[in-house]
Amino acid sequence: MPPVATQSEPAASEHRGPETDGSVLLIDDDPAVLESLSLLLEAWGFRVLTARDGAHGLEVFRAQSPAVVVTDIMMPEQDGIGTMLQMRRERPNVKIIAISGGGKVDSSDYLAVAEQLGADAALQKGLDNATLLDTLTALLRRER
Repeated sequence: MPPVATQSEPAASEHRGPETDGSVLLIDDDPAVLESLSLLLEAWGFRVLTARDGAHGLEVFRAQSPAVVVTDIMMPEQDGIGTMLQMRRERPNVKIIAISGGGKVDSSDYLAVAEQLGADAALQKGLDNATLLDTLTALLRRER
């Protein structure tokens, strides 16, 4: 589980405030990833919504209108690519971060496809926490 932000991580404390007002929808079929990222983002001041697959993610997306969506790519029921494309059709300006830990091919292939199909950012799972925080806050600032 990624470490929760502490005093020794100034990036997290510097970013609290207006730029974290929007909610973040996390979509991932791995309960451990969902829990660890939720705890981390909540510690940084984000309001976090979660879903365990793309189909449930779309339901939450429609009901809650999150500012940013962080979606895994490889999931059962509905994958992250299909989910992302549907979200773009419904709300073209939603900010989307695709994440992947890999699969049958290199995860960078999935991430490249996600960016080509409209993800605002594509990050490898297990990345350092500062990169995720910086990406989220940059996307929220662009929304304003």
